[in-house]
Amino acid sequence: MSISAVDLFSIGIGPSSSHTVGPMHAASAFIAGLARFPAHVHIALHGSLASTGRGHGTDRAVLLGLVGWDPTSVPPDLAPALGDAIDPVGGIEGPSGSLSYELFFNHNPMPEHPNCLSFSAFDDQGHALATEVDYFSVGGGFIATRSELEAQRAAHGALPSGAATAGAEVELVYPFTTGRELLAHCSREQLPFSAIMAANEAVMHAQDGGLEMVYAHLDQVWTTMRHCVTAGIATPGILPGGLSVTRRAPNLYSQLTHTREEGRGTGLDALEWVNLYALAVNEENAAGGRVVTAPTNGAAGIIPAVMHYARDFHGEFTAQRARKFLLTAGAVGVIIKENASISGAEVGCQGEVGSAAAMAAAGFCEIIGGNPRQVENAAEIALEHNLGLTCDPVGGLVQIPCIERNAIGAVKAINAARLACMGSGTNRVTLDEVTQTMAETGRDMLTKYKETSMGGLAVTLGLPVNITAC
Repeated sequence: MSISAVDLFSIGIGPSSSHTVGPMHAASAFIAGLARFPAHVHIALHGSLASTGRGHGTDRAVLLGLVGWDPTSVPPDLAPALGDAIDPVGGIEGPSGSLSYELFFNHNPMPEHPNCLSFSAFDDQGHALATEVDYFSVGGGFIATRSELEAQRAAHGALPSGAATAGAEVELVYPFTTGRELLAHCSREQLPFSAIMAANEAVMHAQDGGLEMVYAHLDQVWTTMRHCVTAGIATPGILPGGLSVTRRAPNLYSQLTHTREEGRGTGLDALEWVNLYALAVNEENAAGGRVVTAPTNGAAGIIPAVMHYARDFHGEFTAQRARKFLLTAGAVGVIIKENASISGAEVGCQGEVGSAAAMAAAGFCEIIGGNPRQVENAAEIALEHNLGLTCDPVGGLVQIPCIERNAIGAVKAINAARLACMGSGTNRVTLDEVTQTMAETGRDMLTKYKETSMGGLAVTLGLPVNITAC
């Protein structure tokens, strides 16, 4: 295992981890690899990044990354704003300097991965500093070079998991890439998922603060999730992009608060609040606000919604419980990312909402008393019942059906955890089997259902892709 919870739960801007955060990282990495800052850059977006890049803010993210902005610190309202039409030829300036650019869209995907960016850089005399340098955005904000992808395929024969963390070369206390291996560690050591994950995190990050640093990051993740919900509830209006989608979280919060004050609640009140939390986060994400990639931006509302549910309806929710939740969820994320994918462009939305639901179900199951086998069962149930879910964003925007899909995914996660806790944990289908099935289903899924806006609801509604640019 070389993937850390710190990497799975990164903090960035919306609306997409693979189409916004990853490309911004790739642009920054390209500039960092040059001998000096360029005067001019050619940028080519390939495949899914070309098909839905404008709606996802890929062009904006790349330009900001080239001039020194990073997804964690960039002001969400920085010009050019999300939704603004960006000229294919122009200039941009930022903390690292200013440059001119040319932007090209190639709708044909590269054979290695559907999300590819190519860069070429030149000095002020027109001399090449670097030409045709490719990066692949493989989901969750992770990026990889062509050589890294080839090495991963040779080693695993599977879908790429992305660049390894700093802890990739160290010997882990409890190495695992499958649910079976993780459960074996838990059984032998009599430890929960979260403790196994914490031991590995301590080793992976020994050079930069160890477990103390990891806990500080997870605390910041939980703080950011709470702030995101608060911002989503407090911000009315229309989402950018041209679909005229109205933010629903503020009105829903008003309704639920009024119902609670009048004592007119029903037995389903808790789930209404879960819907609210998920909608609030994903509306912030769709507006380009700051969110936690958990494990992607398209599915960013599921884990926060379930954590808020645990806080509000299952007793005191301390920082320690939040850490346990995130570490357990991270362990499941590692298994899915190592053996399948969390990229909608690669396996459809089953890899985004399905993965997030599985992670949330596992985290919730552990903190309400589930044993390791029940936790594994919870993740399996949640992922199994998202198999085959397509990624068909209307107009190339992370709005329809993405926002509602997070609310439904959060409710599924809670139900999966509760169902698993009522069982013995001896489930007939394992997490490994359903993860393998998800990967195979993704390979078989037609390209038009994998974040291209060429199939599904995106076509049924009859709206053009990248309507902002039309």
